[in-house]
Amino acid sequence: MTGTTAHTERRAAFRALHDAGRNGRPLLLPNAWDHASAAALAARGHPAIGTTSLGVAAAAGRPDGIAATAAETLALARRIARLPLLLTVDVEAGFGEDPATVAGYVSELAGLGVVGINLEDGRPDGTLADPDGTADTIAAVKAAVPDLFVNARTDAWWLGVADPLPQGLARARIYRSAGADGIFVPGVVDEVTLRVLTGRIDAPVNALYQPGGPSVAELGSAGIARVSTGSLLFRAALAAALDTADVVRSDGVVDPAGLPSYAEVQGLAAAAGA
Repeated sequence: MTGTTAHTERRAAFRALHDAGRNGRPLLLPNAWDHASAAALAARGHPAIGTTSLGVAAAAGRPDGIAATAAETLALARRIARLPLLLTVDVEAGFGEDPATVAGYVSELAGLGVVGINLEDGRPDGTLADPDGTADTIAAVKAAVPDLFVNARTDAWWLGVADPLPQGLARARIYRSAGADGIFVPGVVDEVTLRVLTGRIDAPVNALYQPGGPSVAELGSAGIARVSTGSLLFRAALAAALDTADVVRSDGVVDPAGLPSYAEVQGLAAAAGA
């Protein structure tokens, strides 16, 4: 099987996971921030994972959301793509203003075997980008890699704009017309709103899992096809590390139950054939 054929089949498999997710059992897409977290998630049986832009940026000592991690994101995708999983990558707003430049960058990701991307319309200053400009970028990416799953993210809720539903629906229509395969609506936890979105958007709708919000089953009942964890796993891991350090500092006893061993962590590198 050629590399091109394999990439095509993997993208079709990723699309099929979304189609299955629209039947009340959403695709749970955990988000990794480095090779070890991706390999561990693959070992737990997750068929597909995404990257988290916050986790990738924080791990690299850079801020999120200002197009500062294009090189780090590409390098991470190159490592994770060797794992037995389907990988979609968060590229923020595309790491560039020019649609052709963004399409070139995404084509490089696709050449590694990446099956999808997240492309957002939030801007670093906390406003929403012009939807037509975002649509131009989506169209350029789809022209370059037609079978790549483009998950267009609208930040109408995430940024707290006034009356987000009309804006979100309008942007979803524009992005779908440009070729987006899915629509991501982070920040929506109200099940009535979720049902409106899934009923009026003619594509798989992606929600962000938020502690205290709807469960995956409840999101599925609202018609959500894909549930992402975003930066949650990275932040939970950081919190666990801090808690463990506090236990050690206070002369407490760290419970070894559930901790991966040195050998198990070493094995994560072997999982990629390193």
